[in-house]
Amino acid sequence: MAAEIPAAFLDLLTEKKALAHIATLQPDGSPQVTPVWFDYTNGKVRVNTAKGRIKARNMSEGSKVALSIVDPDNAYRYIQIRGTVTKETTEGAIAHIDSLAKKYLGKDVYPWHNPKEERVIYEITPAAAQTMG
Repeated sequence: MAAEIPAAFLDLLTEKKALAHIATLQPDGSPQVTPVWFDYTNGKVRVNTAKGRIKARNMSEGSKVALSIVDPDNAYRYIQIRGTVTKETTEGAIAHIDSLAKKYLGKDVYPWHNPKEERVIYEITPAAAQTMG
């Protein structure tokens, strides 16, 4: 069962241009953290990357991850979400990164498209959420 995101913090997921820092686990068990663009749809956090990158190599369906999202207007207000990757897909991944470019850059098309890269969406189902602020 997915954890409910507190209503007072939904703005960080749906309205603000906050980055998420996603923590994944490497094969040796050590953590790896990367700032990422994200969106929140139907109770799921979605991130997009190119196959072959470290975070992509660390994630697959069933992987445990954590995200820290800090309010860009107040560094002492944040939400931490721990969850599981419940879907991995390349379907719609280019349109998704374009929509994230619109959110974060105000551009209709992701400016760094690379035809040699294959984009992938990771959908994360929240299992727990903690907040401050």
